[in-house]
Amino acid sequence: MLVPAHRYRSDDEDSARWAGFAFRDGDIVISTRSKSGTTWMQMICALLVLGAPELPAPLTELSPWLDWLVEPQDAVYRRLAAQPHRRFVKTHTPLDGLPLDPRVHYVVVARHPLDMAVSLYHQAGNLDRMRLSQLTGQPAPAGPPRARTPVGQWLSSWVDREVDPRAELDSLPGVLLHLSDAWARRHEPNVELVHYDDLRADLCGQMRRLADRWGLAVPPERWPDLVEAATFDRMRERADRLAPDTLGVLRDRRAFFRHGGSGQGRDLLDAAALARYRARTAALAPPDLLTWLHRDG
Repeated sequence: MLVPAHRYRSDDEDSARWAGFAFRDGDIVISTRSKSGTTWMQMICALLVLGAPELPAPLTELSPWLDWLVEPQDAVYRRLAAQPHRRFVKTHTPLDGLPLDPRVHYVVVARHPLDMAVSLYHQAGNLDRMRLSQLTGQPAPAGPPRARTPVGQWLSSWVDREVDPRAELDSLPGVLLHLSDAWARRHEPNVELVHYDDLRADLCGQMRRLADRWGLAVPPERWPDLVEAATFDRMRERADRLAPDTLGVLRDRRAFFRHGGSGQGRDLLDAAALARYRARTAALAPPDLLTWLHRDG
């Protein structure tokens, strides 16, 4: 049995659910941090594997989140076992928390941490906390919702937070732990790193590169329709079938595809906060990863 180096757990996730999963040759595992392009990569995989712009089922059914405690493990396993095509499975678990099978392809999507954090802030405001607590068996939130801290102030505090990265994967230390582990494995033949900004700049080129890496043959005449179906605007239009919400956790499915841009995080911080961010990231990740990750600042 392939034994991961670490087990990651939270109120609604447990990476131990991968332990009994029967991989198939050619499976694709999509490993990302929250709000870093997970659904985008799931859609790209669906389009490349199925070869058609219209999906036969909602994206969450085609590509389930295996370690999410909201859905029973046996139900997820059965659904994946019944799929006749190459499977593409979602996780927010870093690669060192997964069984690493040489027959399987692992793709990690990286986004500038400040942009990811801003999207995470807005995502938190779109979650139905009462519904989520019901689904995970956690205590229901007590009292009325508290007024939210303004996004710029929240982002500055997010940069400064000192936490255990393995316990708080959506913290800045957690994000860089996830990406540093993937970066160290980037030369392995079945590990692929994709930058969110590269998807924005050259979606067609990135989709063709992944198809080549994974041995997926796409007829030339289908490429325009497949690339168009993977654009952010087109995905927002189809939020009812593409947003990761089959159980009513999101208040607004279209709001899940809020903006999708880059640079918004840096614009919210003043010079002192940006300097603290640069100092913290320099202490948390290797310089070559940070150069690749930050691109323009």
